[in-house]
Amino acid sequence: MQHRIVVLGAGYTGATAAGRLAKRLHSEDVAITLVNADTDFVERVRLHQLAAGQDLTPRPLAEMLAGTDVALKQAKVTAVDVDAKTVTVTAPGTGTEELAYDSLVYALGSGWNTQGVPGTAEHAHEIASRPGALRLRERLAGMTAGDSVVVVGGGLTGLEAATEIAEARPELSVALAVRGELGDWLSPKGRAYLRKAVDRLGIAVHENASVATVEADRVTTAAGDSLPAAATVWTTGFAVHPIARATALEVTETGQIVVDETMRSVSHPDVYAVGDAAMAMGPGDKPLRMSCASGTPMAWLAADSLAARLTGGKLPKNTIHYLNQCISLGRKDGLIQFVTADDRAKDSALTGRFAARYKELICKAAAWGVANPTLGVPTRRHRTLTRPAQPVRTEAGATA
Repeated sequence: MQHRIVVLGAGYTGATAAGRLAKRLHSEDVAITLVNADTDFVERVRLHQLAAGQDLTPRPLAEMLAGTDVALKQAKVTAVDVDAKTVTVTAPGTGTEELAYDSLVYALGSGWNTQGVPGTAEHAHEIASRPGALRLRERLAGMTAGDSVVVVGGGLTGLEAATEIAEARPELSVALAVRGELGDWLSPKGRAYLRKAVDRLGIAVHENASVATVEADRVTTAAGDSLPAAATVWTTGFAVHPIARATALEVTETGQIVVDETMRSVSHPDVYAVGDAAMAMGPGDKPLRMSCASGTPMAWLAADSLAARLTGGKLPKNTIHYLNQCISLGRKDGLIQFVTADDRAKDSALTGRFAARYKELICKAAAWGVANPTLGVPTRRHRTLTRPAQPVRTEAGATA
């Protein structure tokens, strides 16, 4: 009997984990099913480009995973029962069904986080998802010279969104509202260059401006300042998918699954969690931040750990650490901030066109890695040591 591995979510982490498992394990021993609501792979790190009006190259998951023996199932995950080891999904045309698993890789990721600010859900735009980026794209396309765009949030996503929109649509009035100071986590060189870039693009920066309410035509800060906004783009962080919180898994207050150093759930050892869905500790005993830079090595580690446990191999060592933070500032400008292993800014940074090319290579490498998930490891498939018996599930849902 094949060991059934179900992977939930085909973003960078889920697709990478599924492909890597398929390359590491023998297809006679395991059946790997990758569940995703869409048939295309979404390059989340490029969604600010999509929102600004650029067309991205379609990346069908079936083509990216060709030859891996991964069964791709287009369906929306609606529930997970970690005690019964089942996942409930809704598929187009076939309705609701139940998938049984022996091992589960949970990679449902995250979406935008309104932070509970009044009016945000009703009036703001998000670029944490492809539908959200397309809605913003449509809104921007209907705007005319002088119309105002306010990007709320001064993290990587906010900086990339503001600079991309300002470069693509110089006739618009683009503003950036940040809670602290602009780029306050960067090195002095990085902060100075970022300031120069936003000034060059004509972006008005409102520092120490915590947004308290969002309306259809403006945002209001906690200090009472009103910023006109024909379109508000909300980029103040991410909220994890809510399904994990509804399970018996041990999760944090934010709903992230608590995992050990091999990305395995501390409460349910047959469940692995990767990417934004997982609370994993990195260098300096600090939580890994929600990012592709964290998620991809987490997927490698989870896949290698699961494969090792199934084949009796040696568990891999957790060596996840950070090297840099890559920020695109439009298509021809960028900032590469080098960081310590635990993600603190160093004095050195790359800037300008070379940094933009560097960031572009990073984006291409991230997508390439999904289709080539065995970077740095042997591709020989190993046989599993055990093949657990599987319950037979009847139409009524009972087991025999």
